[in-house]
Amino acid sequence: MKRLTVCLCLLSAAALLFAGGSQDGTDNSLNDVLEKGTFIMGLDDSFPPMGFRNDDNEIVGYDVDLAREVCRRMGVELVLQPVDWAAKEMELNTKKIDCIWNGFTMTPEREEAMCFSKPYLRNAQVVVVRADSPYQTLADLAGTTVGLQAGSSAQEALDSAADFKASLAEVAEFKDNLTALLDLELRGIDAVVMDLLVANDSIRRSGKDFRILDESLAPENYGIGFRKNDVALMSRVQEILEEMAADGTVAQIAGEWFGADISVIGK
Repeated sequence: MKRLTVCLCLLSAAALLFAGGSQDGTDNSLNDVLEKGTFIMGLDDSFPPMGFRNDDNEIVGYDVDLAREVCRRMGVELVLQPVDWAAKEMELNTKKIDCIWNGFTMTPEREEAMCFSKPYLRNAQVVVVRADSPYQTLADLAGTTVGLQAGSSAQEALDSAADFKASLAEVAEFKDNLTALLDLELRGIDAVVMDLLVANDSIRRSGKDFRILDESLAPENYGIGFRKNDVALMSRVQEILEEMAADGTVAQIAGEWFGADISVIGK
């Protein structure tokens, strides 16, 4: 019996440590990052302009530049860790990454399960179609096949638009938006539901003959997701972002990627 009690106590302590705290409930998340000297950013490396690979196979993007400056001011090294977007929450909870930061939409379900920063960008879920297609409204897409990235907020937005989803013939899931847009170009699907910022950037960079329907599915905010108990780490990152907004650094980075300061940090 004594041996069983000891084992149970050890398991309980391990569970507390795994959750990001200590036996006395202390939040060590910020100290842990400072002590190890690295901040591991979980991202989708095919999500331009937030995070993607350039022609030299380097991961670049708006979120990457923000995170790099945050880490410089925090005195730690930024480590970019691409993750399977459908398994991003598991990567976070098993401590393979310190945050999810890559056009990560804040939803009630995610905010219940995680500790989020304040919103740093506004966005919306929109529908992309070929420029020569006859579709002008969501209703026009009845009976068609629509693609989206598996595990994305586009999937959640479509699930929330029950009548629109029910009108579709099929919903095709892809690993990433770029693959979905390629299938749209090849006429394998009729439309793609995706983030407005990403859609605009993809169309501009690729020069493909796509257009975005005026009618959107859902407005949303981008935030940085941390483990539920990692309040100290989230607060420090938020503090630095607000310092960056105040001294013009955020505006400079946004201007480089979007041509204007569209950030909502500190606003």
